[in-house]
Amino acid sequence: MIDAKKAITKFLAGAALALLTGLAGPTLAASEVKAVVNGTAITSGDVAKRQAFLRLQHTKADAKAAEEQLIDEALKRQEVARVHMSVSQQDVDASFARFSSGNKLSPEQMSQILDRAGVGVDHFKGFIAVQMSWPRVVNARYGSTSRLSNYDLVSRMMQNNKQKPVTTEYMLQQIIFVIPQAKRGAITGKRKGEAEASRSKFPGCDQAKVFAATMRDVSVRDLGRMLAPEIPPDWKPLVEQAKGNTTGTRVTDKGVEYLAICSQRQVSDDQAAEMVFRQEDLDKSKGGKDASPENENSKKYLDELRKKAQIAYR
Repeated sequence: MIDAKKAITKFLAGAALALLTGLAGPTLAASEVKAVVNGTAITSGDVAKRQAFLRLQHTKADAKAAEEQLIDEALKRQEVARVHMSVSQQDVDASFARFSSGNKLSPEQMSQILDRAGVGVDHFKGFIAVQMSWPRVVNARYGSTSRLSNYDLVSRMMQNNKQKPVTTEYMLQQIIFVIPQAKRGAITGKRKGEAEASRSKFPGCDQAKVFAATMRDVSVRDLGRMLAPEIPPDWKPLVEQAKGNTTGTRVTDKGVEYLAICSQRQVSDDQAAEMVFRQEDLDKSKGGKDASPENENSKKYLDELRKKAQIAYR
Protein backbone atom coordinates (compact mmCIF):
# COMPACT_ATOMS: atom_id res chain seq x y z
CA MET A 1 0.00 0.00 0.00
CA ILE A 2 1.21 3.47 -0.78
CA ASP A 3 2.11 5.35 2.40
CA ALA A 4 0.23 8.56 1.63
CA LYS A 5 1.25 10.42 4.78
CA LYS A 6 4.92 9.68 4.17
CA ALA A 7 4.58 10.69 0.51
CA ILE A 8 2.93 14.03 1.25
CA THR A 9 5.47 14.81 3.98
CA LYS A 10 8.38 14.02 1.66
CA PHE A 11 6.88 16.04 -1.19
CA LEU A 12 6.06 19.10 0.87
CA ALA A 13 9.36 19.12 2.68
CA GLY A 14 11.06 20.17 -0.53
CA ALA A 15 9.03 23.38 -0.53
CA ALA A 16 9.50 24.19 3.15
CA LEU A 17 12.56 26.42 2.88
CA ALA A 18 11.11 28.28 -0.09
CA LEU A 19 7.86 28.82 1.78
CA LEU A 20 9.70 30.27 4.72
CA THR A 21 11.69 32.66 2.56
CA GLY A 22 9.15 33.21 -0.22
CA LEU A 23 8.38 36.67 -1.51
CA ALA A 24 4.92 38.09 -1.67
CA GLY A 25 2.93 36.69 -4.56
CA PRO A 26 1.45 38.72 -7.40
CA THR A 27 -1.83 40.54 -7.02
CA LEU A 28 -4.41 38.50 -8.94
CA ALA A 29 -6.53 40.16 -11.60
CA ALA A 30 -10.13 39.18 -12.21
CA SER A 31 -10.26 35.46 -12.98
CA GLU A 32 -11.28 34.01 -16.30
CA VAL A 33 -11.96 30.37 -17.14
CA LYS A 34 -8.91 28.71 -18.70
CA ALA A 35 -10.18 25.11 -18.92
CA VAL A 36 -13.24 23.04 -18.05
CA VAL A 37 -12.76 19.43 -16.86
CA ASN A 38 -15.98 17.41 -16.89
CA GLY A 39 -17.87 20.56 -15.99
CA THR A 40 -15.37 21.78 -13.39
CA ALA A 41 -13.83 25.15 -14.25
CA ILE A 42 -10.15 25.96 -13.81
CA THR A 43 -9.65 29.72 -13.72
CA SER A 44 -6.69 31.99 -14.36
CA GLY A 45 -6.68 32.62 -10.61
CA ASP A 46 -6.24 28.89 -9.97
CA VAL A 47 -3.42 28.78 -12.51
CA ALA A 48 -1.67 31.77 -10.90
CA LYS A 49 -1.82 30.12 -7.49
CA ARG A 50 -0.40 26.88 -8.85
CA GLN A 51 2.38 28.81 -10.59
CA ALA A 52 3.23 30.42 -7.26
CA PHE A 53 3.26 27.01 -5.61
CA LEU A 54 5.53 25.58 -8.32
CA ARG A 55 7.93 28.49 -7.88
CA LEU A 56 8.17 27.66 -4.19
CA GLN A 57 9.24 24.16 -5.18
CA HIS A 58 11.81 25.56 -7.64
CA THR A 59 10.22 23.68 -10.52
CA LYS A 60 8.95 24.73 -13.94
CA ALA A 61 6.28 27.34 -13.26
CA ASP A 62 4.95 28.46 -16.63
CA ALA A 63 1.19 28.80 -17.07
CA LYS A 64 0.86 25.73 -19.30
CA ALA A 65 2.59 23.43 -16.79
CA ALA A 66 0.44 24.80 -13.97
CA GLU A 67 -2.75 24.38 -16.00
CA GLU A 68 -1.97 20.76 -16.95
CA GLN A 69 -1.17 19.94 -13.33
CA LEU A 70 -4.51 21.39 -12.25
CA ILE A 71 -6.33 19.37 -14.92
CA ASP A 72 -4.72 16.17 -13.64
CA GLU A 73 -5.61 17.18 -10.10
CA ALA A 74 -9.24 17.87 -11.08
CA LEU A 75 -9.52 14.41 -12.67
CA LYS A 76 -8.05 12.78 -9.57
CA ARG A 77 -10.36 14.73 -7.27
CA GLN A 78 -13.41 13.75 -9.32
CA GLU A 79 -12.43 10.07 -9.28
CA VAL A 80 -11.74 10.16 -5.53
CA ALA A 81 -15.22 11.60 -5.02
CA ARG A 82 -16.82 9.03 -7.33
CA VAL A 83 -15.45 6.05 -5.41
CA HIS A 84 -15.97 7.73 -2.00
CA MET A 85 -12.35 7.41 -0.88
CA SER A 86 -11.50 10.97 0.06
CA VAL A 87 -9.62 11.66 3.25
CA SER A 88 -11.53 13.77 5.75
CA GLN A 89 -11.04 17.48 6.29
CA GLN A 90 -9.70 16.54 9.72
CA ASP A 91 -6.97 14.46 8.05
CA VAL A 92 -6.03 17.37 5.79
CA ASP A 93 -5.98 19.86 8.66
CA ALA A 94 -3.86 17.47 10.73
CA SER A 95 -1.38 17.08 7.85
CA PHE A 96 -1.21 20.87 7.45
CA ALA A 97 -0.66 21.29 11.20
CA ARG A 98 2.18 18.72 11.16
CA PHE A 99 3.79 20.47 8.21
CA SER A 100 3.55 23.80 10.02
CA SER A 101 4.90 22.36 13.25
CA GLY A 102 7.78 20.71 11.39
CA ASN A 103 8.81 24.18 10.25
CA LYS A 104 8.42 25.59 13.79
CA LEU A 105 5.35 27.59 12.83
CA SER A 106 1.74 27.60 13.90
CA PRO A 107 -0.92 26.82 11.26
CA GLU A 108 -1.91 30.50 11.38
CA GLN A 109 1.67 31.63 10.65
CA MET A 110 1.99 29.10 7.82
CA SER A 111 -1.30 30.35 6.37
CA GLN A 112 0.03 33.90 6.35
CA ILE A 113 3.19 32.77 4.54
CA LEU A 114 1.16 30.92 1.93
CA ASP A 115 -1.04 33.97 1.40
CA ARG A 116 1.99 36.25 1.00
CA ALA A 117 3.51 33.82 -1.51
CA GLY A 118 0.37 33.97 -3.64
CA VAL A 119 -0.57 30.33 -3.02
CA GLY A 120 -3.27 30.62 -0.38
CA VAL A 121 -4.05 28.10 2.35
CA ASP A 122 -7.17 26.72 0.61
CA HIS A 123 -5.23 25.98 -2.57
CA PHE A 124 -2.49 24.30 -0.54
CA LYS A 125 -4.94 22.20 1.48
CA GLY A 126 -6.74 21.19 -1.69
CA PHE A 127 -3.44 19.92 -3.02
CA ILE A 128 -2.81 18.01 0.22
CA ALA A 129 -6.27 16.38 0.06
CA VAL A 130 -5.64 15.01 -3.43
CA GLN A 131 -2.10 13.86 -2.59
CA MET A 132 -3.42 11.92 0.41
CA SER A 133 -6.54 10.49 -1.27
CA TRP A 134 -5.28 9.50 -4.70
CA PRO A 135 -2.92 6.70 -3.52
CA ARG A 136 -5.90 5.05 -1.79
CA VAL A 137 -7.82 4.98 -5.07
CA VAL A 138 -4.85 3.62 -7.02
CA ASN A 139 -4.22 0.95 -4.41
CA ALA A 140 -7.88 -0.06 -4.31
CA ARG A 141 -7.98 -0.30 -8.11
CA TYR A 142 -4.76 -2.14 -8.81
CA GLY A 143 -4.12 -3.81 -5.48
CA SER A 144 -7.28 -5.86 -5.84
CA THR A 145 -6.59 -6.79 -9.47
CA SER A 146 -2.99 -7.77 -8.92
CA ARG A 147 -3.93 -11.40 -8.33
CA LEU A 148 -1.68 -14.21 -7.18
CA SER A 149 -1.57 -17.24 -9.46
CA ASN A 150 -2.73 -20.65 -8.26
CA TYR A 151 0.93 -21.68 -8.23
CA ASP A 152 1.80 -18.72 -5.98
CA LEU A 153 -1.07 -19.55 -3.63
CA VAL A 154 -0.02 -23.20 -3.34
CA SER A 155 3.62 -22.18 -2.83
CA ARG A 156 2.74 -19.74 -0.07
CA MET A 157 0.51 -22.30 1.64
CA MET A 158 3.35 -24.85 1.53
CA GLN A 159 5.46 -22.30 3.38
CA ASN A 160 2.57 -21.92 5.83
CA ASN A 161 2.53 -25.63 6.79
CA LYS A 162 -0.02 -26.33 4.02
CA GLN A 163 -2.60 -24.21 5.86
CA LYS A 164 -4.59 -21.41 4.31
CA PRO A 165 -4.36 -18.30 6.49
CA VAL A 166 -7.50 -17.29 8.34
CA THR A 167 -8.95 -13.79 8.26
CA THR A 168 -12.18 -12.10 9.28
CA GLU A 169 -14.96 -11.52 6.78
CA TYR A 170 -17.27 -8.62 7.51
CA MET A 171 -20.57 -7.57 5.98
CA LEU A 172 -20.70 -3.79 6.44
CA GLN A 173 -22.94 -0.78 6.00
CA GLN A 174 -21.89 2.87 6.18
CA ILE A 175 -24.18 5.21 8.12
CA ILE A 176 -23.65 8.88 7.21
CA PHE A 177 -25.06 11.86 9.12
CA VAL A 178 -24.63 14.33 6.28
CA ILE A 179 -23.18 17.78 6.95
CA PRO A 180 -23.35 20.39 4.15
CA GLN A 181 -19.95 21.98 3.57
CA ALA A 182 -21.31 25.44 4.35
CA LYS A 183 -22.48 24.32 7.81
CA ARG A 184 -19.50 22.23 8.93
CA GLY A 185 -18.34 24.68 11.55
CA ALA A 186 -21.82 25.29 12.92
CA ILE A 187 -23.38 21.84 13.23
CA THR A 188 -20.58 19.25 13.32
CA GLY A 189 -20.75 18.91 17.11
CA LYS A 190 -24.53 18.54 17.05
CA ARG A 191 -24.41 15.95 14.27
CA LYS A 192 -21.71 13.99 16.10
CA GLY A 193 -23.96 13.84 19.16
CA GLU A 194 -26.87 12.62 17.03
CA ALA A 195 -24.72 9.94 15.40
CA GLU A 196 -23.41 8.71 18.75
CA ALA A 197 -26.92 8.58 20.20
CA SER A 198 -28.23 6.58 17.24
CA ARG A 199 -25.66 3.81 17.68
CA SER A 200 -27.34 2.43 20.81
CA LYS A 201 -30.68 2.35 18.96
CA PHE A 202 -29.37 0.84 15.72
CA PRO A 203 -31.82 -1.98 14.84
CA GLY A 204 -29.53 -4.00 12.59
CA CYS A 205 -28.65 -3.86 8.90
CA ASP A 206 -31.98 -5.23 7.64
CA GLN A 207 -33.81 -2.25 9.15
CA ALA A 208 -31.05 0.32 8.66
CA LYS A 209 -32.68 2.26 5.83
CA VAL A 210 -36.03 2.41 7.62
CA PHE A 211 -34.17 3.57 10.74
CA ALA A 212 -32.29 6.26 8.78
CA ALA A 213 -35.54 7.55 7.33
CA THR A 214 -36.70 8.52 10.84
CA MET A 215 -33.81 11.00 11.10
CA ARG A 216 -32.88 14.07 9.10
CA ASP A 217 -30.19 13.91 6.41
CA VAL A 218 -28.97 10.40 7.21
CA SER A 219 -27.98 8.01 4.42
CA VAL A 220 -27.07 4.33 4.38
CA ARG A 221 -24.57 2.79 1.98
CA ASP A 222 -24.16 -0.98 1.63
CA LEU A 223 -20.47 -1.88 1.54
CA GLY A 224 -21.09 -5.61 1.25
CA ARG A 225 -18.46 -8.26 1.94
CA MET A 226 -15.11 -6.95 3.06
CA LEU A 227 -12.17 -8.97 4.34
CA ALA A 228 -10.11 -7.55 7.19
CA PRO A 229 -7.08 -6.65 4.99
CA GLU A 230 -9.36 -4.71 2.63
CA ILE A 231 -10.73 -2.34 5.27
CA PRO A 232 -9.36 1.21 4.78
CA PRO A 233 -6.75 2.19 7.40
CA ASP A 234 -8.94 4.97 8.82
CA TRP A 235 -11.71 2.50 9.64
CA LYS A 236 -9.76 -0.64 10.50
CA PRO A 237 -9.06 0.14 14.20
CA LEU A 238 -12.69 1.14 14.75
CA VAL A 239 -13.95 -2.09 13.19
CA GLU A 240 -11.53 -4.24 15.18
CA GLN A 241 -12.39 -2.45 18.44
CA ALA A 242 -16.15 -2.37 17.87
CA LYS A 243 -18.36 -3.59 20.69
CA GLY A 244 -21.78 -4.54 19.45
CA ASN A 245 -22.96 -4.01 15.90
CA THR A 246 -21.58 -0.50 15.25
CA THR A 247 -18.17 1.15 15.26
CA GLY A 248 -17.26 4.45 16.83
CA THR A 249 -17.91 7.61 14.79
CA ARG A 250 -15.58 9.57 12.54
CA VAL A 251 -15.91 13.06 11.10
CA THR A 252 -15.25 12.82 7.34
CA ASP A 253 -15.66 15.08 4.34
CA LYS A 254 -19.27 13.88 4.00
CA GLY A 255 -20.32 14.31 7.62
CA VAL A 256 -20.25 12.13 10.73
CA GLU A 257 -20.08 8.43 9.95
CA TYR A 258 -19.99 5.05 11.57
CA LEU A 259 -20.00 1.51 10.19
CA ALA A 260 -22.64 -1.06 10.99
CA ILE A 261 -21.28 -4.61 11.28
CA CYS A 262 -24.02 -6.78 9.81
CA SER A 263 -22.09 -10.00 10.40
CA GLN A 264 -18.58 -11.28 10.82
CA ARG A 265 -16.96 -14.69 10.64
CA GLN A 266 -13.57 -16.33 10.21
CA VAL A 267 -12.84 -17.53 6.68
CA SER A 268 -9.96 -19.36 4.98
CA ASP A 269 -11.01 -19.61 1.33
CA ASP A 270 -8.76 -18.88 -1.66
CA GLN A 271 -9.78 -15.20 -1.86
CA ALA A 272 -9.05 -14.73 1.82
CA ALA A 273 -5.69 -16.49 1.46
CA GLU A 274 -4.73 -14.31 -1.49
CA MET A 275 -5.75 -11.15 0.36
CA VAL A 276 -3.72 -12.06 3.45
CA PHE A 277 -0.63 -13.01 1.44
CA ARG A 278 -0.84 -9.83 -0.65
CA GLN A 279 -1.21 -7.68 2.46
CA GLU A 280 1.87 -9.39 3.94
CA ASP A 281 3.80 -8.52 0.78
CA LEU A 282 2.63 -4.89 0.92
CA ASP A 283 3.60 -4.62 4.58
CA LYS A 284 7.07 -5.96 3.80
CA SER A 285 7.50 -3.39 1.03
CA LYS A 286 6.82 -0.41 3.30
CA GLY A 287 9.78 1.74 4.18
CA GLY A 288 11.69 0.90 1.03
CA LYS A 289 12.26 2.89 -2.11
CA ASP A 290 9.35 4.33 -4.04
CA ALA A 291 7.71 1.38 -5.79
CA SER A 292 7.70 1.94 -9.53
CA PRO A 293 4.59 -0.27 -10.10
CA GLU A 294 2.60 2.14 -7.95
CA ASN A 295 3.81 5.09 -10.02
CA GLU A 296 3.07 3.20 -13.22
CA ASN A 297 -0.41 2.32 -12.01
CA SER A 298 -1.07 5.93 -11.07
CA LYS A 299 -0.04 7.09 -14.55
CA LYS A 300 -2.10 4.35 -16.20
CA TYR A 301 -5.16 5.28 -14.15
CA LEU A 302 -4.76 9.00 -14.89
CA ASP A 303 -4.25 8.35 -18.62
CA GLU A 304 -7.48 6.38 -18.62
CA LEU A 305 -9.34 9.22 -16.91
CA ARG A 306 -7.95 11.73 -19.41
CA LYS A 307 -9.12 9.64 -22.37
CA LYS A 308 -12.66 9.47 -20.99
CA ALA A 309 -12.81 13.08 -19.79
CA GLN A 310 -14.34 16.08 -21.48
CA ILE A 311 -11.60 18.71 -21.31
CA ALA A 312 -12.20 22.06 -22.96
CA TYR A 313 -9.40 24.63 -23.17
CA ARG A 314 -10.39 28.30 -23.36
